[in-house]
Amino acid sequence: QVQLVESGGGLVHTGGSLRLSCAASGSISSSNSNVMGWYRQAPGKQRDLVATINSGGATRYADSVEGRFTISRDNAKNTVYLQMNSLKPEDTGVYYCNSRFFSGSIRVGRDYWGQGTQVTVSS
Repeated sequence: QVQLVESGGGLVHTGGSLRLSCAASGSISSSNSNVMGWYRQAPGKQRDLVATINSGGATRYADSVEGRFTISRDNAKNTVYLQMNSLKPEDTGVYYCNSRFFSGSIRVGRDYWGQGTQVTVSS
């Protein structure tokens, strides 16, 4: 069982920066590989992928944030980060931390989600 707690959200102007953190606790250690991700949801819209990072540090990004956002992880601290630069109003939404596990390419167990942190970018 994994618990995820996000922090670092807030209000910034267009062009500003924020760094989100997601601290994991509980039974984190596993023989399976782990992928952490950030998702966001704007009012009236679906929850969409922002970025993912696997146990080895390989990353993937949504086209809309490529070149502006950077996902990273500190395995010693069981924490994943999302550095967000050059923020735009369309980046506004609730950002959720996600954790999932794989055995090879096969997903195992349930997904874990944090409570979300609000990011608001003003014009």
